Amino acid sequence: PSSDCVMAEQLCLSDSTCNATYRTLENCALAKTRLLSLDHDSRVRCLNAELDLGNSSLLHCKCHRRMKRQEHCLRIFWTVHSSMTDGYLNLETSPYENSANEEHWKTDYNKLAALVSGKNCSQLAGDATNPCLRATHVCNLSKKCFRLRTDYASICTKGAGSEDVCDRRKCHRGLRNFFEKVPEDFTRRILFCPCQDEFCGERRRKTIVPDCSFQYNTKPNCLWLLDSCLEDHICKSRLADFQQNCQPVDMSPDGCSLHNHAACLQAYMGMIGTPMTPNYVSNSSVEVSLWCTCENSGNQKEKCDQILGMFESNKCL
Repeated sequence: PSSDCVMAEQLCLSDSTCNATYRTLENCALAKTRLLSLDHDSRVRCLNAELDLGNSSLLHCKCHRRMKRQEHCLRIFWTVHSSMTDGYLNLETSPYENSANEEHWKTDYNKLAALVSGKNCSQLAGDATNPCLRATHVCNLSKKCFRLRTDYASICTKGAGSEDVCDRRKCHRGLRNFFEKVPEDFTRRILFCPCQDEFCGERRRKTIVPDCSFQYNTKPNCLWLLDSCLEDHICKSRLADFQQNCQPVDMSPDGCSLHNHAACLQAYMGMIGTPMTPNYVSNSSVEVSLWCTCENSGNQKEKCDQILGMFESNKCL
């Protein structure tokens, strides 16, 4: 059975043989992080160390999206599976526990939604025609949802319109806090609210504050965006989770290899607040994309198109 990687690491370090193997893998992972090219013997040594773990709980450990030491857990996972990070297409094994095994919190969403419905319509003008506005009102009635939404909104709108003033890293951290700590009953409805008009669509598009979290003054190349993501344990993990749960299949009736749209949407939400933050591209459609381009990609154009296509033309998503 898979276990928490933090616990698995502690067990391994208490065993001299496992400890030595793990230290070898740490050096292998460090070399990759620093983009050092390993010679043939070193690559073989790294692969053998991974194989030497055999049935160790480290080899089968996973992490949880809402755990306290998530970054530490993910670092352990990628240390043990460093051979998987050679190419973008090899990232299809998610370090996260399956959603079915995740803790599902009981929320008071329905109770708060009923309170919103009971209020005088003149107080909440537009609620009936704007599901995004309604979802925001329900969030405002939850102390946690309101606080964390206000937190990231204030960080992400500082210096709006000036890329130099916007602190994208802090903005992304605030967004991740919101999507990780607020129950999905709230976050899912705010992000995926169904719109019939552009006013509602604009509110939905601006949920994650595009000017700071999503857009740059000029669109970077998607390969640069991918490189930024692979250097970050959280982004790399969320991308692996997204690839695993949103893998499109043309022959499948629902377009999904795993036939689980809820898991795909959860994985999509996990990408928000990372260097590869996606968003709606207009007010009048549900089309999403990354803020990047594949112009000037040279002989890597096909790989670049593939990265962009994960969001722009993904039937599963």
